[in-house]
This record gives sequence, structure tokens and C-alpha cells, in this order.
Amino acid sequence: MLVCAPLVWAVAVVAWVHHARHEVNELYDSELIRLAREVQSTLVMAGDTEAELPLGQGNRRNGDGVADLADLAVAVWDRQGKRLLNDREGAMLEFRPDAVGFVDQTIDGRVWRVYYLQSRSGNRLVAAGQREHERDEVVWGLTLSQLVPWLLTLPVLLLVLAWAVRRALAPVHALADQLKARAADDLAPLAQPEAVPLELEPLVGAINGSFSRTSQLLLRERRFVADAAHELRTPLATLRAQWEVVRRSRDDAERDHAQRRLDAGLDRMDRLVTQLLALSRADSADAALLTTPIDWPEVVERAMNDCLALAGRRQIELACDWPTDGRPPLPLRGDPQLMTVVVRNLLDNAVRYAPPGTAVTLALLPTHLQLDNAGPPLTADQLQTLGRRFHRADGQAETGSGLGISIVQRIAQLHGLVLEVGTGEGGQGVRMVLRPAPGWAPGAAPAAAPVSGA
Repeated sequence: MLVCAPLVWAVAVVAWVHHARHEVNELYDSELIRLAREVQSTLVMAGDTEAELPLGQGNRRNGDGVADLADLAVAVWDRQGKRLLNDREGAMLEFRPDAVGFVDQTIDGRVWRVYYLQSRSGNRLVAAGQREHERDEVVWGLTLSQLVPWLLTLPVLLLVLAWAVRRALAPVHALADQLKARAADDLAPLAQPEAVPLELEPLVGAINGSFSRTSQLLLRERRFVADAAHELRTPLATLRAQWEVVRRSRDDAERDHAQRRLDAGLDRMDRLVTQLLALSRADSADAALLTTPIDWPEVVERAMNDCLALAGRRQIELACDWPTDGRPPLPLRGDPQLMTVVVRNLLDNAVRYAPPGTAVTLALLPTHLQLDNAGPPLTADQLQTLGRRFHRADGQAETGSGLGISIVQRIAQLHGLVLEVGTGEGGQGVRMVLRPAPGWAPGAAPAAAPVSGA
């Protein structure tokens, strides 16, 4: 501001000088025109009887120094260029028979502005001129009368500006000092927005919002680490126990049984680590970056290939239905790898809990995805706890991590989808439907609607 204020002031002075010069030129040009017309009228009324008499020997500056008529000049010529009338300064004006209106001339190194007026008969040419110096004196006189007071007050203005800026920025410095003094783990909100100046309310609100999001992120990470440590402790202890059995066993049958238990524990550990990595990736994904069109045939093929071994072991038939009317399946933009995780987890969950020898059908429709199996319908308590991380219902024969549905919910939320779980046709089996959340559009922030019971 201290730099810009004098610059703006200087530009204003230049604009003022230009405007003042324009106004002074208008004023004096009008006077020259009037003077030329008065001389023309005087000659007409006099009948040219005194046409050859000079107007005098010029005028000097009067004793008070108020005006200098020596800066004015008048001359009259006839058609042949004979000078009929002039004052002393007028003798220096040029005869220009074709001139009409204003002409700038340089006479004796001085710039004059001359107005030429032709008579109606063309017998006389009147010229009235004025030195440009006279006009410059008026312009600079007016400018200095305004400039001097401003020059005297400019330092005071700059001091007031400096004081005002420092006073206005004092809350910003106080806020910066408060942030510098904070500990790295202190995410408590700053002063409420209404307790700070109006200009800082958006900034304080944005900082508090950032603190809140960071606090939630840290809380989620700490919960994730705690849950992961808790879930990994059990299979690690089991693996250690089975390894001790294998190492100390002397009976082949006992050793084989312990090895099978060890292999199953390793499989469970591998599945748990894979699910934890998928959950971590889903939690850290940014919905604004999910812009790739989803190729559903490729996604379904990869997901089914990953579930073929489990389906073969449990004698489950996998089927996939596509729209029969030629329309494409659910149009969606996002992360193809994450959507593969969604479809794989849904298929894996359906295959694990379907009765052996039955079928699991995945239907991709223009408006949603639908997965059906012939398992027993879920109870109200199961629907209520569905999707809780590391939670598995009692009495499950199949191993699992309790993360599959939670991962599906998180990835679906990122893509603006909602998971609905209920019973199949005729009240039999379990049906899972993945459809766009209400009011969701591509590019919009997804609503937090992870799961609902159908």
C-alpha cells in the first residue's frame, strides 16, 4: 500500500494535468475565436476606413503583473496578402490564404496557436494568435495549487496507512503466533469465528475444519492400527502354537494334522493382510480423483477368477447375467482396481456363506449391480452389525477377517454408491444390491450412506 498509494497519486496528477490542459485550451480557443470575429465585425462596420491604421505598438505586462497581453497577436490581410491591420505581435504572424481554423506555428522559437477566419466575401483574412506559454502557465498554476497541499499531506497519509495496515494485520499476527505455539498433536479448534474480526472468520473456520478432518483421520488411523494389531495377534499366536506342534511332533498323523492347521492359519493370515491393505487403500483414496470409466467385463472377469478356487472347493456355481436389451451395465467412473475389490469381496462373501452345491448369481443391470445366493436370510441383528470392522457372527464355519463388507461400504461411498442387503425373491436367500446413492451425480461429493437393510 505504501508503494501503490504514491503511484496512484502520481497517476491522478498526470490525469489532472491532462484534463486541466484540455479545459484551458477550450477556454482560450473560444477567446481566440471571439477575438477574430470581433475584429472581423469591427472592420465591416468601419467600412475599412481605418483599415491601414495599426492597432498599436503592443502591450507590455502591467505594473501589477496580472496579465501579459504581449502574448496575444492580431493581424488582417486582404486577398492579395497585403497586411491591412495588426498589432506589434501580429506582424510576426504568417499569411496563409488557405488556412481555416486553428494552426500551431513556431515564431522566433516560440509556439503560437493561431486561429484563421476567412470573410464571407473572401476579401479579408483575420488571424488571432496566442502563445502556448500563457496556457502552460495557467495549467501549471492550477496544478501546483492542488499539488502543493497534497505533497505536504502525503507523508501524513503514508504514516496513517502504515498504522492502519499494522493495526488491521494484528489479528493475523496473533493467529500466526497461536499456531506456532501449538503442539503437533494439538488439534483443538481455534477461537470461534465470531470471536475474531469479520475478515478472518473464513480463515479461522477453514483452519478449524482442517483440524477436525485431521483429527478424524488420525482417529481412524489409530483405530485401524489398534484393530489390525488385535486381529493379527490371534493368528500369529495360532501359527506359533501349530509350528511348535509340528516341530515337536513324533507321530506322522499328528504332524500332518498340525501342518494342515498351519497351512490354514497361513491362508487366514494372508487373507487378513490382503484385506487390511485393501481397507487402507480405500480409506486413503480421494473421490475427486476417481474419474476412470469402469470396464465392467474386465472387473467381473478378474473378480470371478479370484473366487474360482473357493467356489470349486465349496462346489458353488458362479453365474453372471448382463442386460438382455443391449443396454450397457451401470455407467460409473472411478478406480477399476477398487471396484474389482468390491465385486471380489461381494462374491467371496456370497460363496463362503452359500450352501454347498448351490449357485451364486451376479447380475449387472443398467441401474445397479445385484448379487444373489441361496444362503439363509440374515436376521435383524446380523443386518444391524453388518459392515462393522473385524466383526463376525458367531457359529461361522468359514474363516474370515470381518472386513469384507466394511471395505465394500467404504469403496462404494467413494464412488457415490450405496449397498443394500436383504432377502432374495420369495423371502429366500440373501440379495446384495449396489446402486447409486440418492441425489448422487458423477463428480459430486458422495453422500455417506454405506449400507441399509432392504
